[in-house]
Amino acid sequence: MKTVVHCDVNGEPREALADPRDTLLVLLRDRLGLTGTKEGCSNGNCGSCTVLLDDAPVCACLVLAGEAEGAQITTIEGVADGNTLHPVQKALIEHGGTQCGFCTPGIVISAVAMLAENPRPSDGQIRHAIAGNICRCTGYDKIVAAIAAAASEMQAGAKR
Repeated sequence: MKTVVHCDVNGEPREALADPRDTLLVLLRDRLGLTGTKEGCSNGNCGSCTVLLDDAPVCACLVLAGEAEGAQITTIEGVADGNTLHPVQKALIEHGGTQCGFCTPGIVISAVAMLAENPRPSDGQIRHAIAGNICRCTGYDKIVAAIAAAASEMQAGAKR
């Protein structure tokens, strides 16, 4: 029996019908049409489906849709400010931190969550924050450099 799930997605109130076994990933992609969140492994190992659930990064393939009732969810579609990319998105492009792009949404979400809690991370802290995000194309050096650059840019912007 389907139930209606009410939640706030990327700052907008949303509702969708969900089967009891639907995951948050199914709710976002299939019911709400937000396909930026990727399905990679369906068992929480790759991190490509990472979203923020009440400001905490989670693998959307491991969360039941019903658990999102009343929650605030941020997907990759909600990270940019209109047509202005988030500093993490911009830095990943500028530093060559993307290749195929499949893992990029999850990495961006993980980095945004980490920077919200730790605006001046070390490289080790960045690597720890994205440890659940598997990138098979680029390796991690450019990704870590990009996130560090975004952190610096955000700090400089905060001082203005």
